[in-house]
Amino acid sequence: MSTLISIPVLDERRSQIHTTGAEPFAMSCEKQSVAGSVSQRACVFCGSRVVLYPIVDALHVVHGPIGCAAYTWDIRGSVSSGPELHRMSFSTDLREKDVIFGGEKKLAAALLELIEKYSPQAAFVYSTCIVGLIGDDMEAVCRKVSAKTGIDVIPIQSEGFAGSKKDGYSAACRGLARLIGTGDTTAIPKLSINILGEFNIGGEAWVIRDYYRRMGIHVVSTITGDGRVDDIRKAHGASLNVVQCSGSMKELARLMKEKYNIPFAQVSYFGIEDMSRALYDVAEWFNDAELKRKAQAIVAEEVAAIMPQIRRCRAALNGKRAAVYTGGAFKAFSLVRSLRTLGMKTVIAGSQTGNPQDYKRLAELCDDGTVLLDDTNPLELARFIAEKKADLLIGGVKERPIAFKLGVAFCDHNHERKLCLAGFSGMVNFAEEVHRSVLSPVWKFVPFRQKFAGTESAS
Repeated sequence: MSTLISIPVLDERRSQIHTTGAEPFAMSCEKQSVAGSVSQRACVFCGSRVVLYPIVDALHVVHGPIGCAAYTWDIRGSVSSGPELHRMSFSTDLREKDVIFGGEKKLAAALLELIEKYSPQAAFVYSTCIVGLIGDDMEAVCRKVSAKTGIDVIPIQSEGFAGSKKDGYSAACRGLARLIGTGDTTAIPKLSINILGEFNIGGEAWVIRDYYRRMGIHVVSTITGDGRVDDIRKAHGASLNVVQCSGSMKELARLMKEKYNIPFAQVSYFGIEDMSRALYDVAEWFNDAELKRKAQAIVAEEVAAIMPQIRRCRAALNGKRAAVYTGGAFKAFSLVRSLRTLGMKTVIAGSQTGNPQDYKRLAELCDDGTVLLDDTNPLELARFIAEKKADLLIGGVKERPIAFKLGVAFCDHNHERKLCLAGFSGMVNFAEEVHRSVLSPVWKFVPFRQKFAGTESAS
């Protein structure tokens, strides 16, 4: 019969693991990812396309080998209320000849052909590793094509080897900054916001926008879920930026504060507590009594509607143990609170892109004994799931096989999912998803499940 293997922690990883309650707290984070290493961090190109691809009326072109374009083909749950151009996958398909002689002419020809055929509102061109090696001048090519076609063609310097996913976020923010400030803002009211870092997975941006609409707040743009180029152009006319995914969008919020004097507030839309706080914080920032009254009314109405389902799930899930591993640490905060609402205990919490301040906050939020992980690898994550006897793993598609091999329930909370998990209605979807997964009878038939009690502690 199969047995779990005890997996030792590699020496270079010890500084990226911490158990809450232990002293001193000294997690080392934000290390450079190295090819072939234990890291699970994605590349710069991945980070840039995560941020920009939900802009539905823009053209997205990958300048590089065809293999990189596979990373863009409809792999996200970002949905559109209109155009579907972001669902298309375009690549210059660089070959050996292009590596020798350069790919600039090929890129220019591809852009002209695609712009003529699809008439996009703007175009984003993503450089990949090979472009950084051969030295194509994407800036010059994009400038010439833009002058010829009359639309903004924006180069995104996203060579995969140039850093990690967080550097891709920065590249995307710099690209967005070239659009912002080019639109007319005269019709924008004072009670207006931009929603930053919401990518409309399963229609979540629509839910959030509706809450703000009911409060009486005008949403100028959602950057970038179900995003429109023209809305992004006039984003500088909003009074406040509300930042959901801090890892990907805080840099853009800072840029807009420096250039346009627009303040920003950091929020989360996952879970009852954080969703309520997101509405209250915006109302408090505008210091408007009517906004505050409407926010309170919305929260009271929505919470009353969902609590029967939440209580039913909590009764069955109370005392269960969960492991959380997300892309950004800010989402992990909301998940720990949401699990607590369901009566569950978080025994493992980690992210790919957290910083020391994030993990300090996470340590304060979690119970003593919770294992904190930064940029973990599959074997290490599997070892801690077994050691902590987790009943549930919340992560992305890369973590799903780990859970299933160990006989542990899984909840997809990454961008590939199709289910809305934000807002009050999203909390019900989350509770039902966790309830179905954890209480599925299939786990009784998985041999590894029976081995948890005998798993050796790794040294």
